Amino acid sequence: MIVNYQEDGWQIISQRAHGLLSGQICFHWKHDFRPERWLETIIATTEHDDAFNEFFNDDILLNENGGPVNFKMRKFDEDKCEELLQLALSKSRYIALLTSQHIQFLYQKETDKKIVAYCKKLEKWDEKWRKEAGFDEKEIRTAYQILEWCDAFSLLICQDLVPPEGRKIEISRGPDDRNYELWSSAEGVLSVTPWPFDVGSFKIYFESKTMKQLRFDNVTEFREKLKDAPVTLHSYLISK
Repeated sequence: MIVNYQEDGWQIISQRAHGLLSGQICFHWKHDFRPERWLETIIATTEHDDAFNEFFNDDILLNENGGPVNFKMRKFDEDKCEELLQLALSKSRYIALLTSQHIQFLYQKETDKKIVAYCKKLEKWDEKWRKEAGFDEKEIRTAYQILEWCDAFSLLICQDLVPPEGRKIEISRGPDDRNYELWSSAEGVLSVTPWPFDVGSFKIYFESKTMKQLRFDNVTEFREKLKDAPVTLHSYLISK
C-alpha cells in the first residue's frame, strides 16, 4: 500500500487502487506505440500489483512501531512474486511475461543471492513462454516499457509528488526512448510533455482512505479499521 502522512492522519492508497490508476493512464496511450495485444497490455498494467490485497491476504502491513508499512519499506517476498506470476499466467503467457518483466525491473539492482537467483529463473521462464506463444522479445520489451511508464506516472500522483507552481518532474522513459515530464498546470489539472496520449484530455480517478489513528496493536485491528475508514475520491484532468 501507499502511505502518505497528512495533518489528519494516514492517507492509505491500496496497491490495487494504484494499479487501477495505472490502467486508466495506459488506456489512453497513443496508437503508434500500442502493441498488437493491447487489451492484455492494459490488463497487465492494471493488475501488476494484484497479489497485494490489504483487505485479505497481506500480513506485512505494520512496522515495529505499529504504523502502516509504505510499499517502499517492503522487502523482497518470493511468495508474493510467485502468487503474482501465477495470477498472470492463469490469464495468458503475454500477461505473465509483462509481469515477469516488472518483477525483474523492481529487483534489477539487488545483489542478494536469493533475489539474483530468482530473477535468473524468471529469465528462463521468459524464454520458454515466448517460444510457446511465439512472441518477439522486442514486442514484449516495448509493451513492458508502457506498463512501467504508466506505473511510474501513477506512483507520482498517488504519492503526491507532483511539484507546485508548474515545476516539472520526470516520469520515465517511454517505449519511444523519449523522456517524459509531468507538471500541474492548474489546480486538479496535470500535463505531460511530450504528449503521449491519443486524445487531448481525459479524466482519471482513484480512491484513498484516511485513518486518524496513528498506531495499531496488530494487523487484524489495522485491517478492520482500514475497511471502515472514510473514502476520498480523487480526480484529475490530464490535459495537453
